[in-house]
Amino acid sequence: MSKEYDYLIVGSGLFGAVFAYEATKRGKKCLVIDRRDHIGGNVYCENVEGINVHNYGAHIFHTNNKEIWDYVNQFAEFNRYTNAPIANYKGEIYNLPFNMNTFNKLWGAITPGEAKQKIEEQRKTSGIIDPTNLEEQAISLVGTDIYEKLIKGYTEKQWGRNATELPAFIIKRLPIRFNYDNNYFNDKYQGIPEGGYNIIVEKLLLGSDVRLSTDFLTNRNEFEQLTKKVVFTGMIDEYYNYKFGRLEYRSLVFENKLLDIENYQGNAVVNYTDRETPYTRIIEHKHFEFGTQEKTVVTREYSVEWKPGDEPYYPINDKKNNELYIRYKQLAEKETNVIFGGRLAEYKYYDMHNVIYEALKIVKKEFGEFED
Repeated sequence: MSKEYDYLIVGSGLFGAVFAYEATKRGKKCLVIDRRDHIGGNVYCENVEGINVHNYGAHIFHTNNKEIWDYVNQFAEFNRYTNAPIANYKGEIYNLPFNMNTFNKLWGAITPGEAKQKIEEQRKTSGIIDPTNLEEQAISLVGTDIYEKLIKGYTEKQWGRNATELPAFIIKRLPIRFNYDNNYFNDKYQGIPEGGYNIIVEKLLLGSDVRLSTDFLTNRNEFEQLTKKVVFTGMIDEYYNYKFGRLEYRSLVFENKLLDIENYQGNAVVNYTDRETPYTRIIEHKHFEFGTQEKTVVTREYSVEWKPGDEPYYPINDKKNNELYIRYKQLAEKETNVIFGGRLAEYKYYDMHNVIYEALKIVKKEFGEFED
């Protein structure tokens, strides 16, 4: 029996859209479906009063990989936006990442030597040699002042637990800059697509059939009859009907407001690092594209415990969940007509450039263009 499509791609985020584009380019027929009523997954932007609102949190493209940078630039013009978030600790403003401006505000340090000495003094005073939790790990890296004001509260809100209850491996290192560079990323290439990410995804999906508000898992048999192969970018445990149990996540809640003012906070991202402020950060979207609109849209972002039905954002990659994922991965590796890829299918946090890189790698493997 002939199949209508070569590939059914479940999910129209970056992984699915890149696979669809590359498969179509190679003469294959693709059907892309998505549960949501829009394409793009979490990079989707909604236009509000001429402002591209990042509906699922701030997405700033950055990479050191020139091939990936050139790849995305064929679909959109990127601006020169540089991620330079600031921290608000009870009304005190600090630079992120930690740099000489931060150290001057904290201690009055003028030279890098003074800042290094202060951090080293606090590390020694702590007496921490073998960190057993996140709090001890952070203090052993940057001392007590930076930890108390700029790490502790934000991290506890992000994870919903006291820092002493969180494993040390969450913070393997903390970037410290003994200069005045406030560029958060070290990557060579960085920017935001002019007009938002929708432009990129729309071009990636040209040539594919697209169905929105469509759930694969509730109509699995029907869809599998249509296609030779499935590319699945959803939650891997859901694909297998949670037969070993549920993988855990942290979720987010976004509170958007359209304000009748030109400029609310003067920066795209402001992190609130005290424990008492309930949200982790405020995003002012117009600054991503240097907007001059008369109004502005701000989003307060709250980190919450994930429960079934919530949007899964951050995988909880602790020992228990990673072992559970391995059991699902072993099932996935036995599949001959299903490709699993992306953040949810691989239970792994991916930056956008890494998602695209992995999708292209899978494409090359699928079409026999290099040996694994």
